[in-house]
Amino acid sequence: MTLRLSEEQTEALRRRAEREGRSMQQVVLSAVDEYLARRADDEEVHRLGVEAVRRWKPVLDRLAE
Repeated sequence: MTLRLSEEQTEALRRRAEREGRSMQQVVLSAVDEYLARRADDEEVHRLGVEAVRRWKPVLDRLAE
């Protein structure tokens, strides 16, 4: 895989890696891991919400009357 960054992104990534005492690759891998975990969490919250609506719909419909 090749990751193409703008010069500004590359420089910002280089500065961030230096401040954290990590390589640019480590910073990028960490960012990818965080992104994937956040998306997985979002999907799980959505799934639980859909399930809750399905489960409690009859009760919610009665309360709305």
